[in-house]
Amino acid sequence: MSSAGSFGVAWPEFNDGIPYHDTISRSHAGQTLIHFYSTKHKSSAPLQGWLQRIENGQVSVDGEVATDPDMVLRGGAKLVYRRMSWKEPDAPYLLQVLYEDDDLIALNKPSGLQVLPGGLFQQRTVLMQLLWRSSQSGELVPVQESHPIPVHRLGRGTSGVLLCAKTKLAKVRLAACFAGATSVLRSNRVMNLQPEKERGITKVYRALTSGIIERDEIVINQPIGMIRYPGVASGVYVALCSGKPALSKVTVLERNMQKNETLVQVEIQSGRPHQIRIHLAFIGYPLLAVPVPNSHLNVAWDRRMYSTRGCFHRVIHITAPLPSPLKMINED
Repeated sequence: MSSAGSFGVAWPEFNDGIPYHDTISRSHAGQTLIHFYSTKHKSSAPLQGWLQRIENGQVSVDGEVATDPDMVLRGGAKLVYRRMSWKEPDAPYLLQVLYEDDDLIALNKPSGLQVLPGGLFQQRTVLMQLLWRSSQSGELVPVQESHPIPVHRLGRGTSGVLLCAKTKLAKVRLAACFAGATSVLRSNRVMNLQPEKERGITKVYRALTSGIIERDEIVINQPIGMIRYPGVASGVYVALCSGKPALSKVTVLERNMQKNETLVQVEIQSGRPHQIRIHLAFIGYPLLAVPVPNSHLNVAWDRRMYSTRGCFHRVIHITAPLPSPLKMINED
């Protein structure tokens, strides 16, 4: 068992690019290379763009670079388009180990670091650092196992505890614990958090809001869903009556009348994208952007997570250090 130290490899200036794989089906057999890409993947680039990519040698067919756009494709052919490398936006790379045993590793994820590949961040992620750490450890890993895998979401701008499974069995058990916390919210009529003793995972966050929250406790039972938004291909998450159930319990820790700010603790039973940000804005108290070390913004701080006997037959308490803007006066 370990609970100290940190690890991380400085990011290369450019990533390795991304390979995109396709297999030619019977319906596409007989098409030319350029026709296939410019029609099936027209949202990625126009005809001229795909011609340029093929001429640049970025497309291979059955392992061989293909530079002839008029090449006729056979059924079952394996195509790979490799997106050229690019410089990803700045992101921190050091990860503090809060807890580690044979089943899991708990990290203190800094704000500004993405957990999984997506968008502009394909290499500068927690997942890549975990992969590099495993490859450098020199340990013999059984074939059925792999490097640690994050088992829950933590937004790029959010900092705090991130649980990662080190084995397939741990991944299944942790996933079941998180799923169990969300399953009780399938009905929008649920108004109370599930008793702590019945949950495998408890998630408690700290956040700083704009405005003075008068009530000491607020339970927010507002579904969250996605809507289309100009300029955002995948849409944006908002408070939406037709969305998925989401429940947050907000407890006021301190009120700063002079700055018109409220320090709150937020316990979430579901784990919808941007849930804390959306729920606090929904009740009229949006999150404040708080500067923290090694990052540009901190929108919420994942204070504590622990698994109960339902996950690993033991209780594990894991706490991430709080940045000074999110500490109470008596915690300085």
